[in-house]
Amino acid sequence: MLKQGDTFGVFDRHGDIFQAGPNGEGELTQHGLYHEGTRFLSHWELRVNGQRPILLSSTIKQDNSLLVVDMTTPDLYRGGHLLIPKSSIHIFRSVVLWEQARYEHLRFVNYGEQPVDLIIELLFAADYRDIFEVRGVHRSRRGTLLPATVGEDFVVLGYEGLDRKTRRTKICFDWRPQSLDGTRMASTLRLASRESRHLHLSLYCITGEENPRRCDYYQAMASVGSAMAALDAQVAKVFTSNEEFNDWLQHSGADLDMLITQTPEGPYPYAGVPWYSTPFGRDGIITALQTLWIRPGLAKGVLAYLAKQQADHYDPAQDAEPGKILHETRSGEMAALGEIPFSRYYGTVDATPLFIMLAGCYYRRTGDVAFIETIWPNIERALEWIDRYGDSDGDGFVEYSRHSANGLVQQGWKDSTDSVFHADGSLAQGPIALCEVQGYVYMAKRLAAELADMQGFKEQAQRLLREAETLKRRFNEAFWVESLGTYALALDGDKRPCQVRTSNAGHALFTGIADPDRAERVVEALVGKESFTGWGVRTVAESEARYNPMSYHNGTVWPHDNAILAAGMARYGFKYEAMILLDGLFESSIFLELRRLPELFCGFPRLPGQGPTLYPVACSPQAWASGAVFQLIQACLGVTFAPEKPQIRFSHPRLPRYIEWMRIEDLRFGDQTIDLMLRRHANDVAINVERKEGDIEVAIVV
Repeated sequence: MLKQGDTFGVFDRHGDIFQAGPNGEGELTQHGLYHEGTRFLSHWELRVNGQRPILLSSTIKQDNSLLVVDMTTPDLYRGGHLLIPKSSIHIFRSVVLWEQARYEHLRFVNYGEQPVDLIIELLFAADYRDIFEVRGVHRSRRGTLLPATVGEDFVVLGYEGLDRKTRRTKICFDWRPQSLDGTRMASTLRLASRESRHLHLSLYCITGEENPRRCDYYQAMASVGSAMAALDAQVAKVFTSNEEFNDWLQHSGADLDMLITQTPEGPYPYAGVPWYSTPFGRDGIITALQTLWIRPGLAKGVLAYLAKQQADHYDPAQDAEPGKILHETRSGEMAALGEIPFSRYYGTVDATPLFIMLAGCYYRRTGDVAFIETIWPNIERALEWIDRYGDSDGDGFVEYSRHSANGLVQQGWKDSTDSVFHADGSLAQGPIALCEVQGYVYMAKRLAAELADMQGFKEQAQRLLREAETLKRRFNEAFWVESLGTYALALDGDKRPCQVRTSNAGHALFTGIADPDRAERVVEALVGKESFTGWGVRTVAESEARYNPMSYHNGTVWPHDNAILAAGMARYGFKYEAMILLDGLFESSIFLELRRLPELFCGFPRLPGQGPTLYPVACSPQAWASGAVFQLIQACLGVTFAPEKPQIRFSHPRLPRYIEWMRIEDLRFGDQTIDLMLRRHANDVAINVERKEGDIEVAIVV
């Protein structure tokens, strides 16, 4: 996987792209070079003397900026005569993405004793399929592939879409090929013994009349490096005594850097590659919350972007209502034609209160009054949506039901069609009031009250606090299920509770809406054997009717969900249980390639010596899976901020047994910076200030 901006690539380990296996066998793959939701390159294959090179190694640079591949050739024959013995030729290949283009460097070295002639071929094609087609959606009609335009050192492939947009892929070579057409390039390299040759090429994704800025491979590398350095300068660094834990931290941070895209409003984390490489409201907000303590600038970008996209009118086809926060936006052909409703889609019940939550948490983290004032009208419109449209029946709870004919049936974070059900397995009928959403509304109103009070709107602040407390009381009356010892998943349209043990109840801890006297039983249910696999908490307990450890939302383990649960446990004082979740996800990362936690994995119980069972089509990387480790650390350390002092607070900090010390560098609070060293002792954590620039306090509650 490589991603930069609105362009991403999914390649095999050779750096090639195949629609099926390299021999034309097997299922279709998601391989391709994509831009703005369309596959601009569906086949890209390097051959040497008619053969596919042998893979030696394939790695992604630690910051996810570069794919590096080392290959050699098999025995190459001509007319039954061995022409080039295997392992005589070394082939180096590197790929980088920059500003809607793929830049590639090829180097061939002859380590044989005799000169050789290498016939270098590149086979290519572009199908211009929408990402939803690649996922399996059938279209009865498609646009028209255009004839290739071939020059001396370039070829242009093209497609005229049904949306009347022209999309082109321009392939440029820094040499003049001997043969070039719309599907193949061939050149002969003569290499003396020990001689090397370098080739560079670039592929540009062009929409309409665009004229992308061209640069060479080395300029692209330099630009990517500068962009990475600029991102790195804005983020606090966390190091520990445990190198495996450090690998998890570093790869998670690098995945976030890769997924962050610069929008006109600021940085925004795209949800995940390959299926969700686009802005999602809920995902962006939760990722920003997870990482707020170490990279607050991301939250500002998310808030500014979502404020700009906030719905301002009623549109049932998009599930849009005034004040509602975006669920998802797409820019591909199918979205433009309305074949899917996601060009700008608002079918989410939780993004709106989460938006307010993020704004309040951002203010607590930064004290940025000026920015909050700019988005205050958006916050007020979001509050109005909660009361007017979110609570359509006036019962005090926020519910959802689908208005779009082909939108999402379920509109919480578990948005599979079968994710909300009763104890007997029957699906709940709407309008549906989800457990966690009431918690989000509660926390949103409390934080909005702080923001109103800060701006001098005292009466509004008091009203919001009263509404929050009323909601908390009514929630605990309506959602608590004594026989289960936890909160119901939801209330259906008849206000009947869905009496099912799910992870949703843990979100009530995260937001503070749970009655403190009931928190311990909620925690016990989450870490009990029916819910906790050893790797993490399942979305649905194994005793429930629709439990399936391979189901997308009914029994799998989601890293971001577990991080939220850990934060909720820590909020109510259950630090030991929070660290159990940290331990499970850390140990699962050890078994995973690049220490990369995927979007989710299967909910099978942990077995000795075996890693977690992967979910076959999980996004990896996924933004909120990458952000999970940072929220887990914050939960265990109890890190909060008080902008009025300013002050960084650690409430009952704890470190897991496998971390002796943790160093936090360049932790910023406005213009002030601090470096901290934390050391684990038998019963507590000692914190030393190693560097401080500015008047910033550190407070510890033990």
